[in-house]
Amino acid sequence: MLWQAKEHQEPPEARRGKEGSSFGHYGPCRHLDFRLLASRAVREYISVVLSHLAFGSLLRQPQETDTAVLGVCEMHGFEICLYCLVSAILVSSPADVAEKADRIITMLPTSINAIEAYSGANGILKKVKKGSLLIDSSTIDPAISKELAKEAEKMGAVFMDAPVSGGVGAARSGNLTFMVGGVEDEFAAAQELLGCMGSNVVYCGAVGTGQAAKICNNMLLAISMIGTAETMNLGIRLGLDPKLLAKILNMSSGRCWSSDSYNPVPGVMDGVPSANNYQGGFGTTLMAKDLGLAQDSATSTKSPILLGSQAHQIYRMMCAKGYSKKDFSSVFQFLREEETF
Repeated sequence: MLWQAKEHQEPPEARRGKEGSSFGHYGPCRHLDFRLLASRAVREYISVVLSHLAFGSLLRQPQETDTAVLGVCEMHGFEICLYCLVSAILVSSPADVAEKADRIITMLPTSINAIEAYSGANGILKKVKKGSLLIDSSTIDPAISKELAKEAEKMGAVFMDAPVSGGVGAARSGNLTFMVGGVEDEFAAAQELLGCMGSNVVYCGAVGTGQAAKICNNMLLAISMIGTAETMNLGIRLGLDPKLLAKILNMSSGRCWSSDSYNPVPGVMDGVPSANNYQGGFGTTLMAKDLGLAQDSATSTKSPILLGSQAHQIYRMMCAKGYSKKDFSSVFQFLREEETF
């Protein structure tokens, strides 16, 4: 997914009453045009990202600095249907986006997708304009981010990595966290754009440090989710009511995000994937991918990650046993179904 951001001013009377706009009734605000690009490689991922990241954040309760226009483009015949649009602009490739925009945000599932979007035959860097700001919110190998930054610099553009965290709930409420790596002098410009989608935009250091922070966060998330699932499963087998156990955990020292905000046991919480047969949320495949990045980073830095490695194997096993499209909290269901582990 690629977002083109183009800033201009528009008087409130020009926006007021536009069909489908959540912002037409609002007062004067900075006006941004966003264009999205979906490739064949990310068609399964894009629907979740569009619904929960783009719409959830950009179309929250309007603020004076919020975006006002969202556009869309497509390639490889993958059609995206968006609601609440003021305008839609279609282009055929990342290069075409770069030709029309000088600030672009990308969010793609894997390192390979990011390389294709930036350095491919029709990639952004083929037509990028000098002075462009390129923000990549994918979760990928930090080494790839560094390499893309070097290529962008050769073209006179600035590349920053800004992976995102917070889950679907934070996306819907506009409270995502962006971890930004890149030239510090450009952070303010990146913060202005990312602030439209998140309440926490944190500068981490040089290019690649945003990825490093995200990889560390997701490794801890995976470990804590498995621990929560194991704990809840053990308590249930010992005869405890799952809601009671969760209540006790969340008022005690075992409390964590996986227990109090994203509990993996069906029936304990509403509005989380476990309450919807583990549909939506953050996919098991993506968690396995992120843990693979953590494993690679641990190898390159000679860092022991015993629990991280075990978590990686568990999520890889889940992918092989039919859980790949379910939310990563389905590890609870996986543990319940496994007779031997």
